Amino acid sequence: MEKIVLPDIKDIHILDIYLQNGGYKAAQKAFTLSTDDIIDQVKKSGLRGRGGAAFSTGLKWSFMPKTTDKPKYLCVNGDESEPGSFKDRQIFEYNPHQLIEGILITAYAIGAKIAYIYIRGEYHKWVKLMQKALDDAYAAGYVGEAMKEKFGTDFFCNIYIHKGAGAYICGEESALMNSIEGKRGYPRVKPPFPAQNGLWGCPTTINNVETITNIPAIINKGWEWFSKIGEPKHPGTILFGVSGHVNKPGVYELPSGTLLTDIIYNYAGGVIGNKKILCVIPGGSSMPPLRGDQLEGVKMDAESLKLVGSSIGTGGIIVMDEDTDLVKVLTRIAHFYHHESCGQCTPCREGTGWLEKILKRISDGKGSVNDLDLLVTVASQIEGNTICALGEAAAWPVRFMITRFRDYFEARVSKEVDLQVANKVHSMRHTEIPLAEVKN
Repeated sequence: MEKIVLPDIKDIHILDIYLQNGGYKAAQKAFTLSTDDIIDQVKKSGLRGRGGAAFSTGLKWSFMPKTTDKPKYLCVNGDESEPGSFKDRQIFEYNPHQLIEGILITAYAIGAKIAYIYIRGEYHKWVKLMQKALDDAYAAGYVGEAMKEKFGTDFFCNIYIHKGAGAYICGEESALMNSIEGKRGYPRVKPPFPAQNGLWGCPTTINNVETITNIPAIINKGWEWFSKIGEPKHPGTILFGVSGHVNKPGVYELPSGTLLTDIIYNYAGGVIGNKKILCVIPGGSSMPPLRGDQLEGVKMDAESLKLVGSSIGTGGIIVMDEDTDLVKVLTRIAHFYHHESCGQCTPCREGTGWLEKILKRISDGKGSVNDLDLLVTVASQIEGNTICALGEAAAWPVRFMITRFRDYFEARVSKEVDLQVANKVHSMRHTEIPLAEVKN
């Protein structure tokens, strides 16, 4: 299987090696095409965003107004603060020039002459590595005004790296823009959407790092080639970051639609100690979890995961074995979202705190069955009632973990039942449940 985003080419992060392997040829080709042609190719390729929402990339680009008296901007989202997600930093380290080339093509297609790469504040190492690659590209004339001579075009684009301040909320596109502007990272009410009113009130497009890194390959090899990789409704390869109780955690680039069990057992080396799987979160900590006895036949793409009641998210697969304490896991997740709530919306600001308090009570052995119902109620009141999707990110793990592992949590709040017995009860009760019921 050909890798698109992280090719098996030694030292391709070095500019000379990248050039030897066809680097910046896609940009040269793109600058001879019309912007409409490029956007049309990306639409036809079927490329969908790799940042969580899986929205059509070409369609998003088409929202950018053709004519405006304001400057246009491109923001590349590398905040990557979702627990369980660590794919974008692989691109910063191992293939930064393909990201830069993708930025140049994207900026040309939407008419932006300034692009920002927004990188997670804790990614000190990767900020330095990305800055080194960008400096090399500038020095060689591939970025900035010098690119007009290098490529023989009237177009040029300046790229800047913006280091975040360590806030999860800045992964949300409008909060990211506020952060770049020097404001507090509060999400904005939509509409207006970024394409109409983005950075400094100007038209702006925001794409994920992995999304943009796919663009040079689509221009070089054509949309037909890309559209035939993986699942037709969500084509291409995806970077799957596998963590948790597996023998070989890491990032694996595989075609969309690869079986979840194949990723866990054939690529990540299976579960440590050959234990059974109790739970898997398929797309980062905010996505609805799946029970371990419901994984057979589950494909890793946006549409397939919808059918089983979850989402592809960032492709961060978190595997938990049969001895995992799900109460501690869920308490830790709830603590994270309570801590990272920006506080702008009352349901999220107050609700995330209540979720954490109730789960801590259960974790301390002081919970009751009524607390389980209360958790679901609070989560449901957060979901859909906030400006941004952090509300859903906080609510989904709680609501779906409680409803899909109800027997487990009921056993845990029973004062006579310990962790091992709770796991055994769950295992006994859910060995024959059909796959379709995962959605409930």
